[in-house]
This record gives sequence, C-alpha cells and structure tokens, in this order.
Amino acid sequence: MDAARPEIRGTFGAVGSTHWVASHVGMAMMERGGNAADAAVAAGFALQVVEPHQNGPAGDVPIIVQDATGEARVICGQGPAPKAATIAAYRALGVELIPGTGLLAAVVPGAFDAWMILLRDHGRMSLREVLEPAVAYARDGFPVSFTLSLYIDAVRGLLAETWPESGKIYLRNGQAPAPGTLLRNVQLAKTYARVIDEAEAAGGGREAQIEAARDAYYQGFIAEAIGRFGETEVPDGAGRSDRAFLTADDLAGWRAPVEAPATIDYHGYTVIKTGPWGQGPVALQTLSILEGFDLGSMDPNGPEFVHVLTEAMKLTMADREAYYGDPDFVDVPLTALLDPTYGAARRAQIGRAASTELRPGQIGDTPPVLPRIVREGSRIAAPMAPGGGEPNATLAREMAGDTANVNTVDQDGNMVSAMPSGGWLQSSPVMPELGFCLGTRAQMFWLEDGLPASLAPGRRPRTTLTPGLCLRDGKPYMAFGSPGGDSQDQWALQLFLRHVHHGMDLQESIDAPAFQSDHAPSSFYPRDARPNHLQVESRYGRETITELKRLGHEVEDVGPWTLGRLSAVAKDGDVIRAGASQRNRSGCAAGR
Repeated sequence: MDAARPEIRGTFGAVGSTHWVASHVGMAMMERGGNAADAAVAAGFALQVVEPHQNGPAGDVPIIVQDATGEARVICGQGPAPKAATIAAYRALGVELIPGTGLLAAVVPGAFDAWMILLRDHGRMSLREVLEPAVAYARDGFPVSFTLSLYIDAVRGLLAETWPESGKIYLRNGQAPAPGTLLRNVQLAKTYARVIDEAEAAGGGREAQIEAARDAYYQGFIAEAIGRFGETEVPDGAGRSDRAFLTADDLAGWRAPVEAPATIDYHGYTVIKTGPWGQGPVALQTLSILEGFDLGSMDPNGPEFVHVLTEAMKLTMADREAYYGDPDFVDVPLTALLDPTYGAARRAQIGRAASTELRPGQIGDTPPVLPRIVREGSRIAAPMAPGGGEPNATLAREMAGDTANVNTVDQDGNMVSAMPSGGWLQSSPVMPELGFCLGTRAQMFWLEDGLPASLAPGRRPRTTLTPGLCLRDGKPYMAFGSPGGDSQDQWALQLFLRHVHHGMDLQESIDAPAFQSDHAPSSFYPRDARPNHLQVESRYGRETITELKRLGHEVEDVGPWTLGRLSAVAKDGDVIRAGASQRNRSGCAAGR
C-alpha cells in the first residue's frame, strides 16, 4: 500500500465508511431517490451484518445529522445502565471493574432506535427499503473481510468451546472462515425480516411503520427475547458465569434522546460534536488549545506538529477523565472547558519536552478528582478473557479498531456522521432467538462513587464514540470520523487539521502518516494506561521519529499503514468529495 487512492469527486452524493458493502449500499439508496439520512441508515444496518466484530444490532451509535437548512442535531443511540445495575450490586458479586465480556456489561441497546429516529425525522424511504440490503446480505451471505477473519480466528476457541451458538454462525469446522468466502447469519436475517413484517402489518404510512418497528424492538419480540436470554447464566470466557442486569423492562422504558450538539469555531469552521457523555468535546477542547499555535507553518509530517497535537491531546484527555460524564446526572463544566481563556491556560502548559503526567485542569475552586486506580497509578488485577476490553486487544496493531463509521452527503447538502459500535461477536455470545449479541458498554463505568463516569441506573456510560461534522463559513461542509476507541479524536483531528491548514484533499489527509498517544487510561477493561507512550507509523521517517524521541516521547514505530480507519465526505460548493482509509483493507468511499 504505497500509493494513495484518489479523492472521489462528483455532484450527486457520496458515502464514506469502514466497509465497501456499506458504502455501496448507501449509494444505492441515493440512486433510488433517498437522501443522506436514508443512505446512512441503510449503510448502518449493512455494517451490522458485514462488520459484526465492530458493531451489531444490540450495540450503540451516536449520530450527528445536519440538514442542508437548519441546525445540527445529535441522536444519542447510547443506551443507559439497567435499573438493577448499581455499584453495590456489582460489588456483591465480587466485581471491582466491570468485565469486557459476557452479560454483566450489557446496557440498553441504543443503535436501533437511533437509526429509526434518523430515518423517521430526516429520511424519505420506507423501513423495508433501508433494511432489505442488510437482510439480503445476512440471508444470502457476504464476503468475509481480511480483518473479520482475523478477529474470528483470534477468539475461535472461545466461540467453539464456551459460546457454541456463536460458533455455529462464525466458525467453519472449528476454524475462522477464510477471507473472501461467504458468511451467512440466517437468524439475524429472520429477525429483521420479522421486524419489517410486523411494522407493515401494523398498517399506516411510512412514519407509522417506523414507530411499529421501534415497538417490535423495545416492547415486542426482540425485547422479550433479550429479557429471557439475560436470565440465563452465561460464561464470560474469564472464569465467571453471570446473568445480565438488563431486562425487557429496561428496554420498554427507553427511547433515544435528540440533543443539541457541542460546538466550537476554529479558523472559519464550526466543528460539531456530541455532548460530554461521549468523547467528542475532547476534539473541541484540543482545537481551543491549538488556536494559539501556527500549525500552518509546521510540516504536517514533522516532529513539531506531532508533538504539539500530542501534548494538547494529553491535556484534554486528562480533562475527560476528571469531568466528562452523562450531563443528565452530573454537572459537566463544558462551557468553562471550552472557554478560550481556559484553552489559553492549558496551552501554556505545553512545553518543548513531552509530559509524563496526567494533568487535568481545575475549573473553579474544586480540584479535579480522578478514579482511584488512575490517581494511584495502578489497576485492579483481573483475568482478561479473549475478546475482552477493547476488541482489538488480542490482535496485532494492523487490526486496530473497535467500531464502524459511516459518513454521507447528498446533492442538497444534507449530511450525516455516525459511529456505530458495540454488540461485538467476540465480546458476548449470540442470542439464538435473534442471531446477534448484547453490548458490553457498561465496562466504561467506574465502580467508585462520586466520579462523573460512576455507574448509576439509567446513566449513560461515558463512551469513546465520536462522530464529527463541520460547517465552513456557516454552511454544511464535511462529515468525518474514525473508529479506534480512545484514539478516535486523535486520528480525526489529524485529518481535519491537515485539510484545514495544509490544503490536503480528503484522501491525502486520510492517507498521511498517523500517530496516537496512549498516555491516558483506556476507557475499556482493564483500564490500562501507557504514560507518554506514542505510536507512530514508520512513514514519518527516521528524522521525525528521532526528534520525537529527543523531545522525550517514548516512541514506538508500528509499521507503515497501521493507525486509523478514517472516512470523510464533503460538499464544496457544487462539488461533492469523499475519501476512506485503505488501512484494514475494507474502508471505501463511493460517490458520483
């Protein structure tokens, strides 16, 4: 992979995603008269089928939607903790960190409702039209990607011996399916086909059918099957067998909220992110800090650019640990964190040497509080199940990524950025009645009272999921993002800054050498941190890597094409542009 792909350009529409099937499914919707929202929904459901190691029907998805006219909205497809999930309840089981596998970490599935709200309020097409491609691929088969084969191979023992219902779908004679061979999930196809049938049987028009589909999932046969499955003890692969705290009643009482986004203005762009229940404000805080640097004069592949962005991200990720959480439950000082005065104060903390400390800032008179295992520089020892924690934990770095991504734009200027995740095949067993897995997002809560990300019933976990969208001179311009857990905003900002300050087109920005800091504690079980550790792609070259080491960074060369799975779409006047990463061998942009 030495040559970059060309940036796609056209005037009709474009889709960029982490998988070629999803991108082409999305474009098919626009070719049939749909808009950017229809394309995103169809692509999102296709991703559940073709990237089951990255997202699933019981996972989660934050969505930013920007109509050509009007204000951007965030659809929060992040389900909350169950009513019975309390810190005391976990501790009664002897659990001090919520595990990353099994049923104990299941929260209310949020993705389905979020996709339905996007379709109902912003789309044009019917439920059947946007779901049929996913049903067809699940029923008739889809080509296994190189990465999916590797993920399945990494946990084939778990699927064969501990979760045999999962093995029936994802293994062939006890082995992972080879890349390029067809994989089917007939039960998932039947589940979604039943949703369509029940919705149409309920009668009424397009919106009434979408509402009936929501009821089928959250109050009907899907919720009932999830409730029954949660009552069974299931092994987690690390020596535990537990029931879920999640019940059918938890699903019946929840619907995805629609919210105003968090934003910041930067060099003529308005950058749009989720609220602090997600990681998105980290990107906004980082831009506030970077406002005082002349990034345009820096070599985008040079050590100064890498150093400044890394050190800024260290500061904002520390603030994430100290302040971010569900604002429905905790007072997150987001206005103060995004204030230019605070950004300037944090900027002054960046020096010529790499910082080795986790340094949250102070808002007001109350000192910031970090979780105990973070502030003590330790972690609770616990067995690590295959497939546990962040889903790339058992694989080599070239398979990094834990999430899917889809960005869409149509000729009218409507845009969507979505980051579907959770419900990973390697982290929870398949529910035989439904053909898919529960999510494990509760692993991101702390079982310690008094923190913004502490567990509480009904509270949203502080997720790493962070779609991105921006306006330019007040008009919808770009939708962009990357999977990658805690690294999502690091990679997305590298794309954005190279595009804004150095004039790279979308594909050039995506293909440029990437880096990531592992300085902050991981949001995933077992919450490890690697202070001052900096991963860089080897394409930076010896001089840049040597200078970064001289500045004090603990640099690890991770090879030429290993970090990030970015995709982006943009509308530049009448011209539509798109690009997607060639890393992981499956990302694709499509358009005309």
